[in-house]
Amino acid sequence: MYTYIRRLLRTGAAYQAADVVSKLLALGTLPLYTRHLTQADYGVAELLLTLVIVASILVRLGIGEAVVRFHFLDEDEARRRRVARAAVGFLLVTTTVASLIAAAAAGPLSQLVLGYEDAGTMRIAILGLWSFTNLELAYALLRVEERARAYLVASIANVVLTVSLTVWLVVFRDDGARGLLLGNFAASTAVLLGLWWTLRGRLLDVSRARKRAMDELPEMLRFGLPTVPAEVSVFLLNVVDRFYLFRVESEGAAGLYSLAVKLAAVVVFTVRAFQYAWPPLAYSIHDDDEARRVYAFVTTYYVLGTGLIVAAITLLGRWVVRLLAAPSFYAAHEALPWVALGWALYGLFLVFVVMAGRARVTTRNFPAAAAGLVVNVVLLVVLVGPLGIAGAGIALCGAYAVMLVLMYLLTRNLFAVAFQWGRLAQLVTVIGGIAVLGDLLLPTSGAGGFLARLAALAAIPAVLAGVRFFRPEELARLRGLAERLRPARAT
Repeated sequence: MYTYIRRLLRTGAAYQAADVVSKLLALGTLPLYTRHLTQADYGVAELLLTLVIVASILVRLGIGEAVVRFHFLDEDEARRRRVARAAVGFLLVTTTVASLIAAAAAGPLSQLVLGYEDAGTMRIAILGLWSFTNLELAYALLRVEERARAYLVASIANVVLTVSLTVWLVVFRDDGARGLLLGNFAASTAVLLGLWWTLRGRLLDVSRARKRAMDELPEMLRFGLPTVPAEVSVFLLNVVDRFYLFRVESEGAAGLYSLAVKLAAVVVFTVRAFQYAWPPLAYSIHDDDEARRVYAFVTTYYVLGTGLIVAAITLLGRWVVRLLAAPSFYAAHEALPWVALGWALYGLFLVFVVMAGRARVTTRNFPAAAAGLVVNVVLLVVLVGPLGIAGAGIALCGAYAVMLVLMYLLTRNLFAVAFQWGRLAQLVTVIGGIAVLGDLLLPTSGAGGFLARLAALAAIPAVLAGVRFFRPEELARLRGLAERLRPARAT
């Protein structure tokens, strides 16, 4: 059991190492960007960056999700190569056609999305659609083949190029939102071309082999296409709040909310690492009984890990905002705990998505995702007026709560998992109770307030131990880890 946990942590860390660098650089350059971009610039750039991801889900037609599942159907290396070739060739065609059509209509599209015509900015976003979509598939091929070193080099190169270009374009050229977008997407294009060259041996073959590769497409599309409406609905949860704030509240409110998402970097990183590492691990377990035990155990420890991170953001988020953002952006702390909790709930949703994927039934994801989207829109209308950006964050959490309940009901008969409900209840009660009470009762400024909240955060593991959350074998492993670390510290 613990072997799977170590493997999940190891692969998740490997695939997100570049994201750590990216988030650190993003936080380090945040004071620079917030002094050279207006709230409106930031809101425009973040809105288009997010919409690129949504459009990417549509044009890839579920082929990326199918690659991850079909890679692990068996260990036939020739079939795996055919799957990779079919996916890359198909996606290159769909993204190129979609991007050419969108570029021709860039003016009207910008009017629809932004409320004013800016064809140049929209065409930069369309370049991002093409490069981001194909790059995500290239990254997926590296992950399923466990080519961690190549993945790390490519993703670090992407980070370095992105930061260098955006600083030059935003700070020195004063290109505003266009500079922020172009820096991101020009870097992605360069890295994509480099990865295609690296993978050329797997992607190029004689025509007869290509024909066999295309034979894999129908079954892959039957698996992948039903995931598209669900994935669009899920991701729209991360679009509709910013779009609503942008068009109904103000461009500045959208910028503040986007900054809250940026500052929730630790929980976003954790969930992304889980998203990348969890499906390959979950699908690679061939014995169903063992898979059920692993799924339940991983879920418990996912809630523990993300719960501690959300509690830290809830208790200490005000100080993080004051440290990293310009004074005009301080109000972003109001949405920060809710955004962090929403991202943590998204990771739990992925557990159920994989359960359905293991049964090769992908049609049940959409009803839960669609219901969550409807709930999100309704809550936005109700809560944003009186609560501002905090209302948008609460709406996000409410939507994910509904999705989790429905997804559990829809998938429990496909692949039954006996979750550790008692332990999960302990985690929610202890972590949630201390975080909420601490945020309501403890000071919100000054060194004394910071130390008091830090003490409340540090008390959570002790309280969990007091209610006997940790099992004897888990405590024994923790003691063994401490004993192994002690000699290293002594030297």
